[in-house]
Amino acid sequence: MPMSFDLSQLLLISIGYLIVLFGVAWATENGRVPRAVLRHPAVYTLSLGVYASAWAFYGTVGLAYQYGYGFLTYYLGVCGAFLLAPVLLNPILRITRTYQLSSLADLFAFRFRSTWAGTLTTIFMLVGVLPLLALQIQAVADSVQILTQESGQGSVALGFCVLIILFAILFGARHISAREKHEGLVMAIAFESLVKLVAIGAIGLYALYVVFDGPQGLQLWLDTNQEALSTLHTPLQEGPWRTLLLVFFSAAFVMPHMYHMAFTENLNPRALSTASWGLPLFLLLMSLAVPPILWAGLHLGVRTNPEYFSLGLGVAGGSEWLSLLAFVGGLSAASGLIIVITLALSGMVLNHLVLPLYQPSADNNIYRWLLWTRRTLIAAIIMAGYGFYRLLGAEQDLANLGIASFVATVQFLPGTLSVLYWPQANRRGFIGGVVAGMLVWAVTLLLPLVTELPGITLFGMTMAFNADTWHLAAISSLAVNVVVLALVSLFTQRSVEEQSAAEACSVDNVSRPQRMQLMASSPQEFAQQLAKPLGNKTAQHEVEQALRDLKLPFDERRPYALRRLRDRLEANLSGLMGPSVAQDIIETFLPFKMGRDGYMTEDIHFIENRLEDYHSRLTGLAAELDALRRYHRQTLQHLPMGVCSLAQDNEILMWNHAMQALTGIDADNVIGSRLSSLPGPWRDLFERFVEDQASHLYKQKLAVNGHTQWLSLHKAAIDEPGYVGGSGLVLLVEDQTETQMLEEELMHSERLASIGRLAAGVAHEIGNPITGIACLAQNLRDESEQPESREAAEQILDQTRRVSRIVQSLVNFAHVGSRHQNPNEPVDLAACTNEAIHLLSLNRRGPEVKYVNLCRPEHMVAGDAQRLVQVLINLLGNARDASTDGDSITIATQENEHQVLLQVEDQGSGIDKDIMDRLFEPFFTTKDPGTGTGLGLALVYSIVEEHYGQITIDSPVDQTTRRGTRFTITLPRYSMSGNGAPA
Repeated sequence: MPMSFDLSQLLLISIGYLIVLFGVAWATENGRVPRAVLRHPAVYTLSLGVYASAWAFYGTVGLAYQYGYGFLTYYLGVCGAFLLAPVLLNPILRITRTYQLSSLADLFAFRFRSTWAGTLTTIFMLVGVLPLLALQIQAVADSVQILTQESGQGSVALGFCVLIILFAILFGARHISAREKHEGLVMAIAFESLVKLVAIGAIGLYALYVVFDGPQGLQLWLDTNQEALSTLHTPLQEGPWRTLLLVFFSAAFVMPHMYHMAFTENLNPRALSTASWGLPLFLLLMSLAVPPILWAGLHLGVRTNPEYFSLGLGVAGGSEWLSLLAFVGGLSAASGLIIVITLALSGMVLNHLVLPLYQPSADNNIYRWLLWTRRTLIAAIIMAGYGFYRLLGAEQDLANLGIASFVATVQFLPGTLSVLYWPQANRRGFIGGVVAGMLVWAVTLLLPLVTELPGITLFGMTMAFNADTWHLAAISSLAVNVVVLALVSLFTQRSVEEQSAAEACSVDNVSRPQRMQLMASSPQEFAQQLAKPLGNKTAQHEVEQALRDLKLPFDERRPYALRRLRDRLEANLSGLMGPSVAQDIIETFLPFKMGRDGYMTEDIHFIENRLEDYHSRLTGLAAELDALRRYHRQTLQHLPMGVCSLAQDNEILMWNHAMQALTGIDADNVIGSRLSSLPGPWRDLFERFVEDQASHLYKQKLAVNGHTQWLSLHKAAIDEPGYVGGSGLVLLVEDQTETQMLEEELMHSERLASIGRLAAGVAHEIGNPITGIACLAQNLRDESEQPESREAAEQILDQTRRVSRIVQSLVNFAHVGSRHQNPNEPVDLAACTNEAIHLLSLNRRGPEVKYVNLCRPEHMVAGDAQRLVQVLINLLGNARDASTDGDSITIATQENEHQVLLQVEDQGSGIDKDIMDRLFEPFFTTKDPGTGTGLGLALVYSIVEEHYGQITIDSPVDQTTRRGTRFTITLPRYSMSGNGAPA
């Protein structure tokens, strides 16, 4: 008595398995699965195993029985497509991710800029996959009938469809936008692929080691049953295996479920390279079990159709566990494909059939409306598959259903290849080709499948649906498709929008549509305009999402950034509502300016970015030209002169490194914006120069952050044919601040030299009257007998001596460096300090400070006294400038065996640590413009170095108040050796 199972038992197993599948998806969605596991290439590769549907689990054994080793084409076709991933799948993935295209219909609607392209693709795809959906439903119903030995497949099929609708809605339609990946779905399908692989592998091992008792037993059976081998070889020599290979090759990327899992649900773009060999390995492991299962079924005389040998082996061998495992494997394969394919088709129907006819009011919650509409469509599509299954009467072979569906979808292969590699293809050619091909398919394959007609006569041949003629129908439909597509495209013109989209989809695309001026000038205006079709809340959310995607601030106003924002909004809305509706919304509510007030040139900044992205892919002459471009660009970037390139509308196209250093404005913050958006005073300077007729402006004085800069500006017009930026200007900015300061310092030095010469002459002229006054006062003091007169005479002598000291100090200071000085003479630092204090006291400008001279006279150094006085004058003058009224400045010395330490300490504002290392650089100053040249401390450093000394700075001195600065100068101590030289 043959083994049978109870229907309720199988129902519980089915519900239990689907609950496990839902549990995997739920755990993933709730973060229970580590991200490293979820994004691992192995998970993505296994999710692509959705290709292996119930036809792979059951039907490939039937294919092997009917077409011999030709059954391998089911696996080899898709393997070939994935082995060509770099030139076929990677470009589609790039386009899908960039423009948020969630289906093949989206891809065609975007590429051909045609609503009809998306609509017809959706309709034909929906009709074409109905046999494939019916195949899954029939496989489950038949497997239940085989295990229960009872009729009533219709009710089983209906119950299965209801269960699948529930689970597809639960974890297949949790998000509405294509940018939100269904991570739970990906993990669940990967789990489902493992179940299929384990199940069919176990059946294959059972066939080999239980039925045949190992490889030797199988070999003995084959030796005595040579016809079993000949039936595998003969169809390969005569049958339609080449057509099968082509059909399954195209299925890898045109079937809705494969496109959805390979591109739309791709969580890690790099995983596609792993899948290019991982998926072929997965399918190889599945295919290894097919021949042993076929031979075991023939050996045991399994009574089922060969398509169900996988299930019948357990029944015939009395193995309950194997039968249940086979049932779960088939259920897994069927449910996984139905869930994914209906999810993909529901998005296509929503975007290309529902939304073009009816769009929800802006007052409604658009997201909720879209989500529930999609869920309704999922249920409708599954029920349409059930209706097609009932129409066929559950009497068709699985192979016929699968082949009919795959041949229908192969009609989209020419269009897909033209998207990538034939820019001349246009919407008329694509639509004409698809309509013609689908018409031939419907007449030659679909009608014989669903009617009782014996066949259709075409080109003198009867085109009935059977193993001998279906491939002729497939080749005929594809040939008609290709011929119509090619001829119509060659003899009709492409629109401007199609040309732009063709460039964007091209594999070698390095260009982009023109740089045009938008009507809206800020993200706030974007949200206001989009609120009209989407509603305030939805529009605000979409604009904020696009800004986050691009990492742009909400107050962004750069034209380049706004154009990128517009493109991103169109892509995001495309993922939400389809490319046709998204394009219509964006073009209507976020239009470009046209006519005389607008501008249109190629977007040079975007082209630069694209060229950088494609740098590693360029070869031959293109690589050489790109190397030349990079060389010239690097030359401009590193030119020691500011370079700013402007488009016709004053949009900034280049801002080199020298310009960044000169202005303090980063290139990333200014490229793509207009000149008017620059901060002052650069905006006023550049705008004035651009409007000026002169080509050069020399020594323009500019106050920047409290510092004065001197600039020379030059400009040149660029108005060459073919220049990608249109006519524009190149501005060159030369920083002449140091040159100007050097000139001023030279003039100042010359004035000082003149004053020195004048002071020397004046000193001699003053000396004679002073000497006379001193003599008269001395005589008055010595000869007068009146105490008042002698006291007055003494005061006159004191004042004359003071005048003499002042004159002598001026003469000595003027003569510094004018005659040979002995750097080894003994220098009294206390006396030098007094002289410096005395000279500084002549200048009454500045704060009233107290100088405290604690230098000890016995601390003598070897050097030039007057040059050391100059050092002290600079240090004490800087200390006074940094101080406030009432502060003290202390000068002290310390001595060790070979050195004297001279310290100048103030109570001033201190020195910022950020500029400490630059204090001794020529022309560096922190003083207000016109009050310092920046050469004082440079001169101090030079003089100290000439004396074989060192200078260090400590600031702040007081860590509590964060005030005060201490300069410490270390000089060689003077000590007499035997020859009178310093030790």
